[in-house]
Amino acid sequence: MQTSSDRHEYPAHWEADVVLRDGGTARIRPITVDDADRLVSFYEQVSDESKYYRFFAPYPRLSAKDVHRFTHHDFVDRVGLAATIGGEFIATVRYDRIGPEGTPASAPADEAEVAFLVQDAHQGRGVASALLEHIAAVARERGIRRFAAEVLPANNKMIKVFMDAGYTQKRSFEDGVVRLEFDLEPTDRSLAVQRAREQRAEARSVRRLLVPGSVAVIGTGRTPGGVGRSILDNIKGAGFTGRLYAVNRAFPEDLKELDGIAAHRSVRDIDGPVDLAVVAVPADHVPEIVTECGEHGVQGLVVVSAGYAESGPEGRDRQRELVRHARTYGMRIIGPNAFGVINTAEEVRLNASLAPEMPRPGRIGLFAQSGAIGIALLSRLHRRGGGVTGVTGVSTFVSAGNRADVSGNDVLQYWYDDPDTDVVLMYLESIGNPRKFTRLARRTAAAKPLVVVQSAGSAPQGHAVQATRLPHATVTTLLRQAGVIRVDTITDLVDSGLLLARQPLPAGPRVAILGNSESLGLLTYDACLSEGLRPLRPLDLTTGASAGDFHAALLRALGDDACDAVVVTAIPAIGETSVADAELAEALRSAAEQVPGKPVLVVHVELGGLAEALSAAVATAPQAETKPSGARRLRPSQQLPPPVQASGTAAPDAPSARLIPAYPAAERAVRALGEAVKYAQWRREAAEPGKVPESIDADIDEKGAARLIDGMLARGQGLTLGTEETCELLGRYGIAVRRAIPAFTPDDAVKAAGTVGYPVALKATAPHLRHRADLGGVRLDLADEEQLRRAYAELTELFGKPAELRPVVQGMAPRGVDTVVRAVIDPAAGAVLSFGLAGAASQLLDDMAHRLIPVTDREATSVVRSIRTAPLLFGWRGSTPVDTPALEELLLRVSRLVDDHPAVVAVTLEPVVVAPRGLSVLGASVRLAPPPARDDLGPRTLPVY
Repeated sequence: MQTSSDRHEYPAHWEADVVLRDGGTARIRPITVDDADRLVSFYEQVSDESKYYRFFAPYPRLSAKDVHRFTHHDFVDRVGLAATIGGEFIATVRYDRIGPEGTPASAPADEAEVAFLVQDAHQGRGVASALLEHIAAVARERGIRRFAAEVLPANNKMIKVFMDAGYTQKRSFEDGVVRLEFDLEPTDRSLAVQRAREQRAEARSVRRLLVPGSVAVIGTGRTPGGVGRSILDNIKGAGFTGRLYAVNRAFPEDLKELDGIAAHRSVRDIDGPVDLAVVAVPADHVPEIVTECGEHGVQGLVVVSAGYAESGPEGRDRQRELVRHARTYGMRIIGPNAFGVINTAEEVRLNASLAPEMPRPGRIGLFAQSGAIGIALLSRLHRRGGGVTGVTGVSTFVSAGNRADVSGNDVLQYWYDDPDTDVVLMYLESIGNPRKFTRLARRTAAAKPLVVVQSAGSAPQGHAVQATRLPHATVTTLLRQAGVIRVDTITDLVDSGLLLARQPLPAGPRVAILGNSESLGLLTYDACLSEGLRPLRPLDLTTGASAGDFHAALLRALGDDACDAVVVTAIPAIGETSVADAELAEALRSAAEQVPGKPVLVVHVELGGLAEALSAAVATAPQAETKPSGARRLRPSQQLPPPVQASGTAAPDAPSARLIPAYPAAERAVRALGEAVKYAQWRREAAEPGKVPESIDADIDEKGAARLIDGMLARGQGLTLGTEETCELLGRYGIAVRRAIPAFTPDDAVKAAGTVGYPVALKATAPHLRHRADLGGVRLDLADEEQLRRAYAELTELFGKPAELRPVVQGMAPRGVDTVVRAVIDPAAGAVLSFGLAGAASQLLDDMAHRLIPVTDREATSVVRSIRTAPLLFGWRGSTPVDTPALEELLLRVSRLVDDHPAVVAVTLEPVVVAPRGLSVLGASVRLAPPPARDDLGPRTLPVY
C-alpha cells in the first residue's frame, strides 16, 4: 500500500510536448492518482490483440487493483508516463525497479522492467519511440542504468521499437518470450537515431503548415479590407491548388459563398478536413477558435492576431496558454503576431500572408521573425535584377512573429532535406534554443548554404529567450564555427543569397578582375584585399570593349588555373542602350556556361538594364547583320561564337541555366564573394571532421571525477572549489597544476620555498592583483632565502599587509609564453572553450578565440592559431617556438572535462606557461553547479517560451 511518506513530489519537469512521426504533437506527463478514469477509458479503446501482447493473456478489462497499481507511483522505483492528446491517454509506459532476482527493489538496484501500451488508432505514429526516450531519461535521473523487457515473439512492432533505439542490447529467448536487456547510457547510435527521428518529425510538422490540402481563413470580412479578408484574397489570387474556406461567425446563416469561396460561420460547419487554419480574430476570441479547430481535426494554425507577448506580461501569459491549448489537440502554431507563410511550388501556390503579391518561384527558403523585415526581404529579392527569376526566387517563406511554437529551428529541419530549397536566408531577432540551432545549422550548412542576420540588440518584447553572457562578436564566431554565413544587414543577406543560389562555390580565394574601367577594377582589387581574398592584377579592357571582348576575356579568366572566381566590372558607354546590355549579359552568360565550375559576379554602375538582362534567361545574342536602334554594330571580330550546347544539357533559357548576379558596388559584390569563399572552405573541412584523440583517454578517470563532483555538490547548490579540490578534479583528467603554497609571513614563505625548491616565484593573489604582473604583484626567479625575504618585504611595503595581498610561493616554471584557457557554460550558447594569451594587452584587444564544446583535434589546432597574437607562439622575430601540441592537448582535456560533466560550469587555467617543451598550469579555478534536469542531449521535446 502506497502512503504519502513513500512518494516524492510530482516531477513537473518530466512534462513535455513532443512531435510525433507524422508531424502531430502529443503531451507526455507522469501518471497520477487522478488519472484513474482516463486510464480505464484508454484501456477500453485498446484492441484485444494489443491487450494480449501487453499482458501475455486475454485481459478484457482492468480490475480496481490494476487501476490502483497503474496510477499510484512513487516517481522513483515505480514510474508511469502517459502520452495524451486532447487530455486523453493515447499510450502509456511504466517501469518498476527490480533486483538481481527480478523482484521489486529500491536503490541502489539499477535495473527496471519496462512495458508499453499504445492505442491501436495511434500505432505507427512513433508514440512508443518518444515514450521510450522519456522513460529512459527519467530512469537515468533516478539511478537506473538498465532496462529489461519481455515481449511476445509475434509483437514485432514493440520488438522493433527496442531494437531501433540504438542502445547497447542483449537479446534472449526463453519460455516462449523474447527478453531484451539494454543499457540506458546514450550511445553515438542512440543519439543519431534520436536526432534523425527529431528531424523527420519536426520537418513533417512544418510541412503540414506549408503544404496544406485545405485552408480556412477565420475572421474573414464580407467586404474587401481588413487582415482576414486580405489574406483570403491573397490565397485566392495566388491560385491556391487546394480547398479554400472563408469563416466568420458574423456571416448570415444563409451566406454560402464569398466571391466564389465557400463561406461558413464555424470551422465545425465545414464538411471535410481542414489542414491549416489562418486565425485573424481579436486575441480574446482566439481560445474558442482553437477549441473549434482542435475538435474538427485541424492540423496547424497560422495566428496573425496581435495582443500577445509583444503587449506585455498579460499578453505573454495569454500566449503561453495559446500554445498549451493548441498542443493539447496536437496542433502546431506559427505566430502569434505572424505575417504569414508562402509556398510557391506549382502544386501548392499558397500565399497565406499579408504580402499582396506572390513571389516568383525559386530555390531560396526565407525565414523572418519580423513581418516588416519579411516584407523588405521579399521586396528586395523581387527587385534585384528587374525581378528575380529561376533559381533566385523563393521556394517557401515563413514569418514566425512571436515564434511561440514554430521557430527557426523547426523550419531548418524542414529545409534541410527539402528538394525545392537550395539556399536558406534567415533574419533572426532572437534564438530561443541556441544549442539546438547551432547543431541544426551545422548539419544544414553541410548540405546547403545558410545565411543569417541576427539582431545584436535585446530580444523583442514578444520573444522569451535565455540571455547570453557572451559578447555579440563571440556569438558570431560560434555561429561561423557551425557553418553559418553570418552577415550584418539584410542587404548583405540578399547579396550573399543571390550569389550562393546562382553560382558554384569558389575553390579558393584567388580572384580575377576584368572590365572596361580601370578605376572600378582597382576599387574591386582593394575590396578583395580588405576581405582577405587574393586578387590577381585587374585586366582593363578599356571603355571601348565590346561584348565579344568581354566574352573572350571571361573565357580566358575562367580557364586560368590560377583563378578561383571572376569579378567583371562594367560601366556604361555613351549611347549604349538596353539592347547593348542584353548583348553584354549574353556574352558573360555564354562564357560562364562554356567554362562552368567557377563563380562569376558583375559589378555594374548605373546599368539597370544589365542587371535585368543578367537575371533574365535570354538565350540568343543579337545577330551581327542586325543593327538594333541606338546600338553599335558589332564588327566581325567582336561577334560572339554560338553557344555551346552539349548533348542532353539544358538550354541557356532553361530553369537550370546559371544566372550571373549583378551588384551596384564593388564592396557589396566582393563582400558576398568573401563570404562564399569562407563558407566553401568550411564545407571542405566539414567533409572530413576532426576527432577527439583516444590517446588522452589513458589518464582520464571519468568515473572518479564524477564521484568527486557528486560529493562536492552534496555540500550545496553551487560552489567554487578550493585549491586542493581543484587540483584533485583536474588531475583526474590529466591536468597537473603547479602547487602554490600560501605564505602569510616571511617565515612561511621560506618554509614553502624549502618544500617546492628554489628558484621560486612570490605572487600576490588578491583579486585586484591576481594575474596582473604589470602592477608589480609578482616576483620571479628568487634564487635563495635572502632574495625571497627581500621580495616579500617589497610586496608588503608596496601593496599592504599580507592578509590583503594573500601571497603564495610557487616553484619556477620553464620560461615560455603565458596563455589563458577558459571553459564556461553559457545559458544560451552552451559550453564554450576560449583561448588567448595572458596579459593586459590581450584583454584590451579582446584577443580571444572561442569554440563550442566538445572540441575536436582540428578545432584545437585552429583555435590556437586564430588569435591575432598567435605568432608569439610560433617563433615571432626569432624567438623560440613553443610546444603547441602540448597546448592543444590541454585544450582537448578541458573540453572533455566539461563535456563529460555538465555540473562543471566554469574552468579557468591562468596562466598556462607554454615552454619550448611542455607547459605548466600555474593557476586554476573550477566552479560547479547542479546540472539541468534536461538538456539538448536529452529526449526530444518542444520548447516552452
